[in-house]
Amino acid sequence: MPDIKHRASGVKHPVIMRWFWLDRFTEFVSGSHATALKCVSLSEDYLHDHWPYYPVMPNPLVAEGMAQCGGLLVSEVHRFSELVVLAKFSKATFDGEVRPGDVLRYRARIEQAKDSGASVTVTAHVGVRQHAEADIFFARLDAEAADQTKGRKLFDPVHLLHWLRLVGVFEIGTRPDGSRLRPEDYGFPSA
Repeated sequence: MPDIKHRASGVKHPVIMRWFWLDRFTEFVSGSHATALKCVSLSEDYLHDHWPYYPVMPNPLVAEGMAQCGGLLVSEVHRFSELVVLAKFSKATFDGEVRPGDVLRYRARIEQAKDSGASVTVTAHVGVRQHAEADIFFARLDAEAADQTKGRKLFDPVHLLHWLRLVGVFEIGTRPDGSRLRPEDYGFPSA
């Protein structure tokens, strides 16, 4: 159960932690590749907890942004309806620091996709400098195959659709033939 906080109005609201480590897609080509941006701001709480007096974005959070960029690309291949989960980073390298005011540019490319999952290569750049590179494997789980996952979804469809719209997947996303990705093509509930 989420914590409850009193806002300025005095009304109790549930505290919902949102871990969005990318702000917007600038390119999204179904089954192929995607580019996304993360603007690092001094107003983000984690910067003040990691190394006091020397704010940097921790590399595990950069890795999570890389995984979100690649994971949404893989999930789209399965029409955003399958359990697609991060299985492993088989390689991850980091160079330098990411500081407030920096813009991270994630570039993900599907290297191989099979029924069992997909291999994705993702890089993170700050300007022209490559900050990170990773090879990530995402597993596709058959949700109906095991009692533990039967009928489970990783995301509520309404919340997933909201997030996909926030990050611009349907605004800039295309199929390889250039036609636009549309929410209704994925069976999302109407807005």
